[in-house]
Amino acid sequence: EGVNYNENTRKVTINVGDLENKKVIKLETEVQEFEGTISIMAKAKARRRVRDTWKEKSWYTIKTPVNFEDKEIGETPARDPDYLIGRGVEVTMRELSGDFSKQYIKLRFEIDNVAGDVANTKFTGHKTTTDYVRSMIRRGTSRIDASSIVKTKDDRKVKLHVLAVTTRRAKSSQQKYMRQVINDLLAETAAEKSFDELIKLVVNGKLASEVYHNAKKIYPLKRVEIIKSKVLN
Repeated sequence: EGVNYNENTRKVTINVGDLENKKVIKLETEVQEFEGTISIMAKAKARRRVRDTWKEKSWYTIKTPVNFEDKEIGETPARDPDYLIGRGVEVTMRELSGDFSKQYIKLRFEIDNVAGDVANTKFTGHKTTTDYVRSMIRRGTSRIDASSIVKTKDDRKVKLHVLAVTTRRAKSSQQKYMRQVINDLLAETAAEKSFDELIKLVVNGKLASEVYHNAKKIYPLKRVEIIKSKVLN
């Protein structure tokens, strides 16, 4: 009674009122002891060390799959190698090949096993940048999108998204027929290739080139690009 402590300002207020002199002296003594206790607690809390979790982590080198030449694409820390499984990694085709003209192609990998200090990955898909796709479209042309799920001869499924740009505007019926032709070409090619062979054709642009040379016989085309792929199994 007569003592109020403010936790925010850490100040103690004494309401002496009509207290006698002896009671005031006693209150002041209690306040000093109380403030001393608070000060000791604050200093003890300040001395408490924060646990540095970074020192508990190890660094692992991330590598591409064998079909991408087992190249180093980065490093990542982890307290336990099991925590790395499923972690995604994205790199550009330029970083792998050194070809600056392939900067617009982004490859996606996923860590699926760890051996020692090496995190091995598997290919999960690719995509082209939005700016690159936008640069392909010009006024007076038609954009034809064909999306198809194909199966390789070793029973792997991959979803492919092809973008074809015509030299002039095409009718809706012509676009529909072109879309069907592209999907048929993708299915036929995939059925003749293994998974690794198909992915190589997709990322190096040879499959898009093959589609272009076959599809342009039906309607004049300006460009064909596989702008996205996703491994389904």
